[in-house]
Amino acid sequence: MEYLKAFLVGGLICIIGQIILDVTKLTPAHILVIFLTSGVLLGAIGLYEPLVKYGEAGATVPISGFGYALSKGAIEGAKSKGIIGVFSGGIEAAGGGIAAAILFGYIMSIVSEPKTK
Repeated sequence: MEYLKAFLVGGLICIIGQIILDVTKLTPAHILVIFLTSGVLLGAIGLYEPLVKYGEAGATVPISGFGYALSKGAIEGAKSKGIIGVFSGGIEAAGGGIAAAILFGYIMSIVSEPKTK
């Protein structure tokens, strides 16, 4: 049942992105920024947490989940370290994802042959 919930939540997020891509003239970069920002905002006001509890990886793996992790880390950092924690908390919370993205991006750049368009 966990897999089905994750698939439904993650799929719904992808469907929203695809509809925005098809209906508007926004580029994928614009949609990425919109999803990241919406994850931060929804996380800051507490609306993304129920989605994470229901869909688990389906809500945390997309880019909106990264925004949620940043906001959650910033809030927790502010509670524990004050104003400095606002700036460092988000990076601490999302550090594992950032490190994995850099590592796997580097590995793929070595393994694959990029082609220019």
